[in-house]
Amino acid sequence: MAGLRTGNDPLCLQGFFPPMTTQEPNVTQPRETQRCTWASSEALAHYHDKEWGVPSRDDRHLFEMLVLEGAQAGLSWSTILNKREGYRRAFANFDVDAVARFTAKQIDALMLDASIVRNRAKLESVVANARAVQQIRDEHGSLSNFIWSFVDQTPIQNTWANYRHAPASTEVSDALSKGLKAYGCKFVGTTICYAFMQAIGMVNDHQADCAYHAKCAALGKKGRNRKASH
Repeated sequence: MAGLRTGNDPLCLQGFFPPMTTQEPNVTQPRETQRCTWASSEALAHYHDKEWGVPSRDDRHLFEMLVLEGAQAGLSWSTILNKREGYRRAFANFDVDAVARFTAKQIDALMLDASIVRNRAKLESVVANARAVQQIRDEHGSLSNFIWSFVDQTPIQNTWANYRHAPASTEVSDALSKGLKAYGCKFVGTTICYAFMQAIGMVNDHQADCAYHAKCAALGKKGRNRKASH
């Protein structure tokens, strides 16, 4: 799990986001499970089986994903995984409106909080991104509407034989990055955006022989996904 966000390594490129306790998608585990080869630990397998690649349209969840993907930049994903609960406590369980009201003094206090990554630029970006999301909601109805518009509201289905064949970025992630930056979002480069897209199911990058590839594809077609919250 150690390493930087480089190359096509999914432990670095792909978001690791265990399900929200009240928002867990309805994805059942096959009796004989064939997983993507990167899901090599119990924690990774749980995330892989329950969340990764499942279409998500819940605004709070999407905001959390953006924050954690940005926080991971330059660090190992295991560092962020171990601090996820700390981020939830620090940032009002990712309530966009609450985070948008954070002050410089609150950021100063968070710089003393060992349960999160104490990088001022990254912490300040969370507040900036919350304010950007408010503007996005005002103009598009929800963060979900805006994010999913980059794939015409329909997940992209890939069929990689091996996860290492997946790209680090695409033209779609380039466009998403540019779109988010236009609203003032920070730490949303194209590689971060592609990892975000994989994590929230905008793109199905499960390996072709993975039992969850077909499941996530079916969820996208049937519209069985997290509802957008306003």
